[in-house]
Amino acid sequence: MENNNEEYLKSIFDCFKKLDYINPDEIPNIDLYMDQVTTFMDEHLQASKRYSEDKLLTKTMINNYTKNNLLPSPNKKKYSKEHMLLLIFIYYFKNILSISDIQSIFNPLTEKYYGEKSDIGLETIYKEVFKNQNEQIDALVKDVIRKYNKSRESFPDAQPEEDREFLKTFSFICMLSFDVYIKKQMIEKIIDDTLTDKAKEEKKEKKET
Repeated sequence: MENNNEEYLKSIFDCFKKLDYINPDEIPNIDLYMDQVTTFMDEHLQASKRYSEDKLLTKTMINNYTKNNLLPSPNKKKYSKEHMLLLIFIYYFKNILSISDIQSIFNPLTEKYYGEKSDIGLETIYKEVFKNQNEQIDALVKDVIRKYNKSRESFPDAQPEEDREFLKTFSFICMLSFDVYIKKQMIEKIIDDTLTDKAKEEKKEKKET
């Protein structure tokens, strides 16, 4: 059983190896049409698909992001490198956050750093953020191993063995899910306590001027 556990953990950690980081240097420095954008994203993020037929970003999705002010409007139906960087952020955020929460994050981001408005550009922000994330992989792996080992200690007396294995797996899923839930709650609180209030203040200032 120990060998099976090691193989199981290895299969899980293979997911980390599949995590795609799109290097900004891979993104064309020329503006792209919608079809080129979706093709690029599909090719560079395909390892993160759960099923081969899954669509990562569709034309409808991108148009909706623009309508909801998550993404600045394209210039003559063409999307810049900055658009691409924002789309990558949206791709990761949309799995855990609501559209309104992403708006709260993106509004100050695009207002201050999109379109060469600052010495710190979106590409610099993107590189820094993903460098920090990559540095957390080892800690994340250790945390998953700890949770898995803890789950293996649960339901020791459950019978038959098939039921016991199911309950241990269920326990592992619950531990991982609780971790995601807590972090999602933390993100939402940060947005509510800081970004949302800041957005309200900026709107108030604009009305007064």
